[in-house]
Amino acid sequence: MWRRGEELGFDHLWTYDHLTWDPLAGTPWGATLPTLVAAAGVTSRVRLGTWVASPNFRHPVPFARDLAALDDVSAGRAVLGIGAGGTGHDARVLGGEVLAPADRAARLEEFVDLLDRMLVGDHVTFTGRFYAAVDARTTLPCVQRPRLPFVIAANGPRTMRLAARLGAGWATTGAPGSSGRDVAEDVWWAGVAGLARRFTEILDVVGATTPGAVPGAVDRLLSIDAGPRFALSSVELFTDYLGRAHDLGFTDVVAHWPVPGAPVYDAPEDMVEAVAAVVPRQRQP
Repeated sequence: MWRRGEELGFDHLWTYDHLTWDPLAGTPWGATLPTLVAAAGVTSRVRLGTWVASPNFRHPVPFARDLAALDDVSAGRAVLGIGAGGTGHDARVLGGEVLAPADRAARLEEFVDLLDRMLVGDHVTFTGRFYAAVDARTTLPCVQRPRLPFVIAANGPRTMRLAARLGAGWATTGAPGSSGRDVAEDVWWAGVAGLARRFTEILDVVGATTPGAVPGAVDRLLSIDAGPRFALSSVELFTDYLGRAHDLGFTDVVAHWPVPGAPVYDAPEDMVEAVAAVVPRQRQP
């Protein structure tokens, strides 16, 4: 599947970074980083990433080493999708406290800041509210400099500012409370439009106040399967969603590879090839 995705011309391929996830309960999937390393061995062009990692069960120090190794093995094609984490099983499996939204946002800020320091520096010592590091060594630098790109999933102002400050990309699934199969389609797209406008405003502020920030360089990625319908249900629906996302300023969309018989992503696998055959390429490999 990874090899075929590259052959069909997609720009990036991702795997979920969950330990378990109810919408795909009972379907097999491997651990995130070993899966991406294996994908790197059968591809040569396409970018490979996590959709999306979270602090729910990770620590920045060992995670930085994993990511640098992936970037090395893939010859500089790794990308980190990362978000604050939800309140599902991943947040409870290690026996820790399930944090309130504001605390999850604060934890993400600390996680990303420490991860950034680990990937661009060496001998990192840090003490924060959620994480600590004592003379943490960076034994293998990223191939990409100064580090692999971060795509930060964010819907609130605080995490959007983080995406504008440290992200090469911003990702969203839509406005909180307006996503899912039981939401009207126009409601979901209205929520997406509102988030896109908010992110533009935040980019303008961050660009004006943060030295070295390049707001126009931040990609915008929309998870189109967070809406009321599975985007790869038909070619017509996918191209409609693609056009809507483009009109709202998104540079990329992310859709799920079909899982025939699954409750959420049920479609023939050859729908991927049908979509690739009709969607014009917007970028060069």
